[in-house]
Amino acid sequence: MIETPNALPHVDFGGKPLAPKGESESQSKPLVREPALERAKRLANLLASIVECSDDAIVSKDLDGIITSWNRAAERIFGYSATEAIGQSITLVIPEDRQSEEPEILARIRRGERVDHFETVRRRKDGSLITISLTVSPVKDTHGNIVGASKIARDITEQKRAQEQIGILAREAEHRSKNILSNVQAIINLSQSDTCDRLKEVITGRIQAMANVHSLFVASRWKGAEVSAIAKQELAPYLQASHDKRIRMEGPQTVLDPTAAQAIAVVLHELATNASKYGALSNAKGRIELAWSRSEDGKLIIRWTELGGPKVNAPERKGFGSRLIEGTISPLGGQVRFDWRAEGLVCVIAVPT
Repeated sequence: MIETPNALPHVDFGGKPLAPKGESESQSKPLVREPALERAKRLANLLASIVECSDDAIVSKDLDGIITSWNRAAERIFGYSATEAIGQSITLVIPEDRQSEEPEILARIRRGERVDHFETVRRRKDGSLITISLTVSPVKDTHGNIVGASKIARDITEQKRAQEQIGILAREAEHRSKNILSNVQAIINLSQSDTCDRLKEVITGRIQAMANVHSLFVASRWKGAEVSAIAKQELAPYLQASHDKRIRMEGPQTVLDPTAAQAIAVVLHELATNASKYGALSNAKGRIELAWSRSEDGKLIIRWTELGGPKVNAPERKGFGSRLIEGTISPLGGQVRFDWRAEGLVCVIAVPT
């Protein structure tokens, strides 16, 4: 005898399913099917709830562009209430210079086409403009006829602004990198010495001067650097050694753009290095006076004066340091004048700002 597995229902001769073995008919629960109309209503309410709770503006319109629905996100994004928007043309939120977009979109919808992620600009109730990503789909009736369109609009204004800012920063970083490399190349080309070790020391010191001023740029978010801050940074070793007595600095607060600030940092480094080896800072009595001001035509005038050092004789030819200073200032449209007085060097620099 073949037994029917317990997992299968027992059927009587009339074809009626019986309760499984060990379970009475009163214990079995028949499946209750939801009526089609109620199910349709439930799904419609669920869809309506999703539309209302969406973060994106969801709008429907007929084939004439008249708004027929307007969710809460549309109210928030565009500033019009549903009462204000429904019954109005969708051109309500389209700027004058983009009115031609709507007929083109409607023409595509009538052909049954879908518009995906179209980036454009729309106007809020207060007149402000926002950037949106727009998706438009045809809406069909029960017979498959296209009767309108649904629009999903996502406000991407902040996203676009962030992308533009990244692009600006990338271009700025490229410009600054090229400028830095150009300055380093100029320093190398203008640097000379009698030995390889000495040349390495000279180049290292000049590049370090540039690196020092870059820390000031970071603090100002690359807007530039203030002249007194540049001077204190480049003269820091000598200020500490002399307890500020041998170096006096004076001038109005003046912020230089990064290009000019780098140049002045290298120049002050060069003047201080020369003074420590051959000039006013090479003995115990010498001192430096550093002053800056603005000329009537807006140029920054920097005056470096050495006093009390060894007697100075004017060089018969320009030294490496002099050529470096002139080669650094000249590309800025500036001028340099060296006055080799017996009591010490006077260097006057004029830089457009």
